Amino acid sequence: MDTKLYIDSGILELYVYGLLTETENLEVDALAKQHSEINEEIISIEKAIVALSASFSPFHSVANYEKIKAKLELKYGKVVEMKPTKSPFTYLGWAAAVLLMIGFGYQYQQLDETNNQVVVVNAEKENLTKLVDSMAVQNKTIATSLAVVRDPKNTVISLGGQAVAPQSSAKVYWNKETQVVYVDASGLPKPPRGKVYQVWALQLAPVLTPTSIGLLKKFDTNAQKLFAVSATGYAEAFGITLEPEGGSASPTMEQLYTLGKV
Repeated sequence: MDTKLYIDSGILELYVYGLLTETENLEVDALAKQHSEINEEIISIEKAIVALSASFSPFHSVANYEKIKAKLELKYGKVVEMKPTKSPFTYLGWAAAVLLMIGFGYQYQQLDETNNQVVVVNAEKENLTKLVDSMAVQNKTIATSLAVVRDPKNTVISLGGQAVAPQSSAKVYWNKETQVVYVDASGLPKPPRGKVYQVWALQLAPVLTPTSIGLLKKFDTNAQKLFAVSATGYAEAFGITLEPEGGSASPTMEQLYTLGKV
């Protein structure tokens, strides 16, 4: 038997690939046991296939690889090489993905800007609410001031500046029926830190008798400088002194800022 011719026939490649019939497989098995070169060729083909599977490149037994390929094409037809499909839809898909990412980024930016605008609007709304509340309080205070000044039942007592503060002045609005007393202190200077103005209802005869009817607290924050003090049923004069914060039991006459008779 011409073993070289048998090997070149390509039957051993088909044997290794399992493409022979049962009878042909038995024949190859028998010849491989009889002829060492046939057995060695089978081993060589198997190694080539392993190498081909591992690296997808026929680095070993190129001739065997080509023979196997030829036999397969002869038996099953020419192998059609598959090439990657370059469909325009692929590019459209990538373009759509990019546009989608850009759209998400734009929407996120818009959402962030919207959130910032909401924060700003809420802050402005809060500030506006505070302003409206402040104006409401101010308007109420002004209305009260006007009501006091315009009330014909009020007796208006002008208090003139005294030695410690000749330029000072004040007015007392006293309703003798209701005994309500308001003090207009807009003519008084701002009291020093730790000091407060104290208002006195004075009985002049037979002995000077002062009665405290209130402190002019929060002098700085009272824009109208109109203060409601305690009611009094009797007074011959009113005076205002500068006292330590919290007030005094009796007036400090050296700090008498204003005085006026009823």
